[in-house]
Amino acid sequence: MSFTINHELPSPDVLKELIPLDERSRQVKETRDQEIKDIFTGKSDKFILIVGPCSADNPETVIEYVHRLKSIEEKIKDKILIIPRVYTNKPRTTGDGYKGMLHQPDPNEPSDLLSGIMTIRRMHLRILQETGLSAADEMLYPSNRDYLNDLLSYEAVGARSVENQQHRLVASGADNPVGMKNPTSGDFSVMINSVTAAQHPHNFIHRLYDVETSGNPLAHTILRGGVDKFGTAIPNYHYEDLMRLLNEYKKTDLKNPAVIVDCNHYNSGKKYKEQIRIAKEVLHSRNYNPELKDLVKGLMIESYLEEGRQDICEDMVPGKSITDPCLGWEDTERLIYEIYEKC
Repeated sequence: MSFTINHELPSPDVLKELIPLDERSRQVKETRDQEIKDIFTGKSDKFILIVGPCSADNPETVIEYVHRLKSIEEKIKDKILIIPRVYTNKPRTTGDGYKGMLHQPDPNEPSDLLSGIMTIRRMHLRILQETGLSAADEMLYPSNRDYLNDLLSYEAVGARSVENQQHRLVASGADNPVGMKNPTSGDFSVMINSVTAAQHPHNFIHRLYDVETSGNPLAHTILRGGVDKFGTAIPNYHYEDLMRLLNEYKKTDLKNPAVIVDCNHYNSGKKYKEQIRIAKEVLHSRNYNPELKDLVKGLMIESYLEEGRQDICEDMVPGKSITDPCLGWEDTERLIYEIYEKC
């Protein structure tokens, strides 16, 4: 019934000195950040694909996966911008289960946050250095984003965190786009309120400092489906849902109205193969209505080297999810090219 201090963790500045971002990679990321910003502000009509495993569980397999994305990106970059999904910390509904590489650099070993913080920074840095693709991660712990804020080009606030004040306020100080997911209830008003908070300036406590933020005009919505009071999945990717969100945006004075549609989670009922059909339906809606083409900036797809999922064990299949099931590489590659043709 008490706290036990295991390690005093380094400050973000100290960690960045230990594992520094080189100048060449910084310039590559700066260029990508501007490309992504131009999409959200409407200067570019490229389509965003945030694609990758449900949870990053092994640096080598994640980096191999991103290298494969890079080989595709060269062929589709005139219409699509790929952001690797590299989620290193995972929310757990009951608190049990694998919490991500931040907690467990080796899923078969006990939690080690000190090692985890260093491991995830090295991995994100290697991805940027080796592929030129800066990644997306989840803002699960707002105080920890400072360890990676010079490496990430996109962040998402999850369904269980989107009502939390600290997440909203920290998002208001981010330089990159931050997507606010609808809560597990599916309530649009909670999601819109979260974006409103993130787009406005605030004064608050962050990492024991009194800080002020200027507001983040790139904060936006993510539709990921919800559940009713009986736990039944309620998808919100259909045409009518997108139109409803568009109308909700019109009632506000929010900047850069935008949505990313998450094809998995409660939109798919966690039936990972459904992501293929859902992606195509969203593209059809977007192509049917010019207003939706402006609103829907991209898709989020859960994918890894091998399809499905597995339990943590001693002889795990490399590149197969240990959390939610994911599309395998062959389906992913085929889907990306189909999306390219329909954009």
